[in-house]
Amino acid sequence: MATGLMSKLRKNSSFKDGRVNVLSESKYLNDKTSTPTHIPAMNIAFSGTLNGGFTSGLTMLAGPSKHFKTAFGLIMMKAYMDANPESIVLFYDSEFGTPQAYFDIFEIDTTRIVHVPVTDLEELKFDMVSQLKELDTEDKVFIMVDSVGNLASKKEVEDAEKGSSAADMTRAKQFKSLFRMITPHLTMKDIPMVAVNHTYDSQGMFPTKVVSGGTGMYYSADTIWIIGRQQDKVGTEIAGYHFVINVEKSRFVKEKSKIPISVSWENGVDKFSGLLDMALGYGVLTRAGAWLQHVDMETGEVIEKKFREKETHSAEFWEPILNDTKFNDWIINKYRVGG
Repeated sequence: MATGLMSKLRKNSSFKDGRVNVLSESKYLNDKTSTPTHIPAMNIAFSGTLNGGFTSGLTMLAGPSKHFKTAFGLIMMKAYMDANPESIVLFYDSEFGTPQAYFDIFEIDTTRIVHVPVTDLEELKFDMVSQLKELDTEDKVFIMVDSVGNLASKKEVEDAEKGSSAADMTRAKQFKSLFRMITPHLTMKDIPMVAVNHTYDSQGMFPTKVVSGGTGMYYSADTIWIIGRQQDKVGTEIAGYHFVINVEKSRFVKEKSKIPISVSWENGVDKFSGLLDMALGYGVLTRAGAWLQHVDMETGEVIEKKFREKETHSAEFWEPILNDTKFNDWIINKYRVGG
């Protein structure tokens, strides 16, 4: 009886494009593509596992200026393009702060990027909605906006042209309208989108970082990272930065998780950022003064060979740890929702 009624309801649906299905077989919930990056700690921040990655929907990268937000987006872009050789990037640019050199650093093929300069929020909304409406589920597209935090509303621009200093009360509503319209398309057409955004400090005795643009973006986003940073100094000289991914919102990762990513002027992004403390916490590494040693997790014995911390930035050092399924199980239990 239930099977017959199920078929009847699906047949009677006004949607004839194949979207209506049994929930347990729904492609919108069960067939979302996961794209891993080459940085394991970023994969953990996206999915709560070493081998996971980002999926379709909206990822918001928020933080102050010079906090590696655009670079995180470019790392995601590169991963998607490598995983989908026929894919195209739709790059909405409002800041014009991403020169060719940035794409070259991450070895991104810019002949596969459609560059769309936008001057106000309404331009972004009209073009993005138009583009998404015409895309099919078979189209492999990655969308990046750099940045939504820098976009003025059309009213704000018009007021400036008129010499009016009236406060703009429409911007948050326009953001909410934009993301309300595009969110279903991103999910149903399996399209990942990255939006770079700004933050501001909340009022009160203990201020916290708040994502700008109102609640509309916050509610629509599947993932929100608020990026922090600390200087990495050698003596009195700044050698780079330790960025901290604060998971503000996620469908997969425990919120308020903190994942460190290190970047140096000399070597760029440390692929194995953040893993040292995790491996020590799991117990597969042990520290003896300035030395680190692997631990055989089957026997509990410390392996004789010693490493200095500066020697741990190599695939050879991390390969046996990253291939340890129990280490990944430990990460899942620590970071993944329901892990």
